[in-house]
Amino acid sequence: MIAHTEDHILTQGEARLPPPSVSSHKHSARPNLGRLAALDAARGLAVAGMVVVNVGPRGGDSLVEMLYRLPYGRASLLFMLLGGIGFSLLSRRARSGESPIPVGSILWRAVVLFVGGLLLQAVDHGVSVILVTYAVLFTAALPLTRAPAQALLVLAGLSASLGPILWLAVQEGTDKAFDRDPLSATDSPGELLAGTFVTGPYPVAVWVAPFLLGMWLGRQDLTRRILSTRLILWGAVSAIGARTISLTLIAYMGEPTSHLVWQRLISSVAHSQMPLWLVEGTGAAIFVLGLCLKIADRGTQGSLDPLVKLGQLAFTAYVGHLLILAVAVRPGPADVPEGLVASILIIALLTAFSLIWRRLVSRGPLEMLLRPPRVRRSGQ
Repeated sequence: MIAHTEDHILTQGEARLPPPSVSSHKHSARPNLGRLAALDAARGLAVAGMVVVNVGPRGGDSLVEMLYRLPYGRASLLFMLLGGIGFSLLSRRARSGESPIPVGSILWRAVVLFVGGLLLQAVDHGVSVILVTYAVLFTAALPLTRAPAQALLVLAGLSASLGPILWLAVQEGTDKAFDRDPLSATDSPGELLAGTFVTGPYPVAVWVAPFLLGMWLGRQDLTRRILSTRLILWGAVSAIGARTISLTLIAYMGEPTSHLVWQRLISSVAHSQMPLWLVEGTGAAIFVLGLCLKIADRGTQGSLDPLVKLGQLAFTAYVGHLLILAVAVRPGPADVPEGLVASILIIALLTAFSLIWRRLVSRGPLEMLLRPPRVRRSGQ
């Protein structure tokens, strides 16, 4: 069961734990099971949050509308944070020297996600597909597989501060602000490169920060109770603190506008690509992760089972909800009640499918594509 759950760490890829020894089985099996269930549940929450965000609507200033938009700019950051953790768990044996770095496996998954993301963008669902950035980050992380954990933490901090500055510098250096259009399979190589790293809806220059932080977290002992407590506390402090700082600066300096490009650094608006938004959204992601770890640590992970199964089929669920949007939801919804009903129905459908599928098959239908094809060696 431990190895089976670990199959889903790298976007539900194959990353098996080595068989525990007889002496260590008693102490390692149950904590690992709780840790992996917590990670899957957090990924399930990320998928559910992205469903709500992508169904919409996103406008309005009432309390209900603001609560409905809570996942906006946070669910995708949680997905990236978990991606970094998954990368570290996948490469843990390579770091210890037990095996070579799984370059082929990671590159295969990256190609599948990259090509799939471009093809999926052509479907009329009205959503910017995140899979291309996700694929590039897994590839870019390969040289850091054996980097010291402290270096990952430093790089995460630098990218969270310098990435937004680079993003703003490129924007100010152009004749007009770039439009952040989704990437397309018909784009030229230059447009794909620029869109992926700077000008697209999920620029790697900015989004690498939560991924690197996830890589650092993946090096920590996620079974420690004190760690889950710290994640909850520091996640809450980061999220609330960043928003408070932003609101205070805006009250003093005024609301950022497109005419005052560098003043946008004080913004914490979702998907603004600014540092305070990164800190707030990533803090919320850390809080959710800590909460899932805490629940699983207390032996109540059974209550998370629907989210666990949804998280284990995250790739399938992500693609599935976009297809449902294109076929059954667009155009619309017109208001929050309509959006809430549509979101609940889609999440319920995806969760039910995940629960049934996992009773019958060990891997999700699209997760199977993430396994590199086995090439028979000559002479066998």
